[in-house]
Amino acid sequence: MGMLKSLPKQISDPLVENNPIASQVLGICSALAVTVMLEQAVVMSLAVIFVLSGSNVILSFMRKGLPSRIRIIVEMCVIASLVILVDQVLRAYFFQLSKELSVFVGLIITNCIVMGRAEAFAMKEKPFVSFLDGLGNGIGYSLILIGVAFIRELFGAGTLFGIPIFGDWYPTNNLLLLPPSSFIIIGLFIWLIRGYNNDQIEEDEFDLSKHSVAPNLNKRELNV
Repeated sequence: MGMLKSLPKQISDPLVENNPIASQVLGICSALAVTVMLEQAVVMSLAVIFVLSGSNVILSFMRKGLPSRIRIIVEMCVIASLVILVDQVLRAYFFQLSKELSVFVGLIITNCIVMGRAEAFAMKEKPFVSFLDGLGNGIGYSLILIGVAFIRELFGAGTLFGIPIFGDWYPTNNLLLLPPSSFIIIGLFIWLIRGYNNDQIEEDEFDLSKHSVAPNLNKRELNV
């Protein structure tokens, strides 16, 4: 973890301490939908990194001359333009993969991480710092997405990138190929990250007091 401290804060923070999925619980939909196969998760991760970094830079350049009443609309248009660009590239060069990802590339437009970083960071900071923020959050998102896909494909189908790893002797685990398994794996990632960083553990809102008198199990109450 010492290497993380040498990176700019905008890149290092979203990797572990403030990870978009594990800490902020954002972008869960794509974690459920495109993590059955590792190839899909990698392509989706690259697409999100490109859109997140690109939109942050463009909106940072526009931040001073952008009227507040149309700010959200402009942000959506910039993000949508980059998503359309990614979608067209996939259709042109990776058509089969584009069909497999289906509508999920288009749903990057509504990804809370992309819109959140544009609104909370890029509209207030300079372009290069905004680029680093987009890159860091994109990589942090990708780490969880690829990690979930790695576990699901390896132990669910016994393959990685469609290549058999365990051989015919390994029975496929259909539970890991179902969407609910993503919740379990993401929960484990959150547990590991919060176990490493105790600052993310929330304090109890109230203390539970012990019973001062043992309950009388022989007593019956009549509810009218």
